[in-house]
Amino acid sequence: MKMSISEAGSRLDDLVRRVARGRETIALTEGGHVTALLVSPQVVEDLEDALAVADYRRRKAEGTLGEGIPLKEVRRMLGLPRPGASALDPAP
Repeated sequence: MKMSISEAGSRLDDLVRRVARGRETIALTEGGHVTALLVSPQVVEDLEDALAVADYRRRKAEGTLGEGIPLKEVRRMLGLPRPGASALDPAP
C-alpha cells in the first residue's frame, strides 16, 4: 500500500497496528516518490537472517570463513547448560 506522508500522519496509529499484525509494508510518499517504509520488525529480522545466511554461504564458497567460535564457548556465552546436563544445573 502507498500513501502520502500527510495522509499517513492522521492515520499513524491504525497503520502501525496494521503493520505490526501482519507482514504488510506501507510505503510513504512525498511528491509521488517513496520516501519511507513502515515495516514490521519480523520482516526486518527475516531480511537480516537471510542476509546473514547469504553472507555465510558467500564466505564459505570463498574460503574466508575463518575458524569461528567453538560451540562450547557459544553455550557458555549464552548461559546454556552443557550438553546432557540438566536444565537446572548451573551453566559453567
